[in-house]
Amino acid sequence: MRLLMIGDIVGRPGRRAVRENLKRLTQEWDIDFVIANGENAAGGNGITQSVAEELFSIGIDVLTMGNHVWDKKEVFSFIDTDYRIVRPANYPPGTPGAGYGIFEVKSGAKVAVCNLSGRVFMPELDCPFRKADEMLAEIKEYTQVTLLDFHAEATSEKIALGWYLAGRVSAVVGTHTHVQTADERILPGGTAYITDVGMTGPRDSVIGVKKELVINKFISMLPQRFAVATGPYQFNAIVLDINDETGQALAIERIHFMENLAK
Repeated sequence: MRLLMIGDIVGRPGRRAVRENLKRLTQEWDIDFVIANGENAAGGNGITQSVAEELFSIGIDVLTMGNHVWDKKEVFSFIDTDYRIVRPANYPPGTPGAGYGIFEVKSGAKVAVCNLSGRVFMPELDCPFRKADEMLAEIKEYTQVTLLDFHAEATSEKIALGWYLAGRVSAVVGTHTHVQTADERILPGGTAYITDVGMTGPRDSVIGVKKELVINKFISMLPQRFAVATGPYQFNAIVLDINDETGQALAIERIHFMENLAK
């Protein structure tokens, strides 16, 4: 199967980037299933039901989340019933929502989409390494194909989890920093890896936020209310080729382009 994973969608510019390009990309790359990180899709922080439905309507199959999952309080009214939204699995027991889901792609094969949050420079949740072991013990009954979105800050933590799960999952893909890394590779055992898929959102920004606001905060060291930047967008994603039967990744390729301002 061929999967498309879109990096953190940020606000209206990110949603517009998806709306204007997803259909073309799925056709050009012959994509079977689309995953995207949506934790910044509504106003730069969190997700609302209307924004989630907008993204599903234009071709995204599953939305993974991260540390901003609870920023829009209305999420509590629908995250338990919409299986297409997957939040970090290492929140404490009893937290609303699910940390993974099993989904069917166009061919009829199944893929597990999982979400974990890092703990370095992030909220101190349950251990993502041990939680990954718990999830995989459950998932192996349903499918050999598993994609894990590891929403984490530290590159060392992401790389460590990639090696920890090498040969046990199809892909470990990092999100959260909004900066696409150039270290995509296939780890031993057939696990595709990249430290960060990147950001789909406003190009001329500081990781999606109006640059002058972030600069002022660094200079003044005072609290600053952030807002999503405007202007042209960038689109970051990866394409994964995975063997349906073994779950081993065959290829990983980065996608990175800017809005065509000449059109």
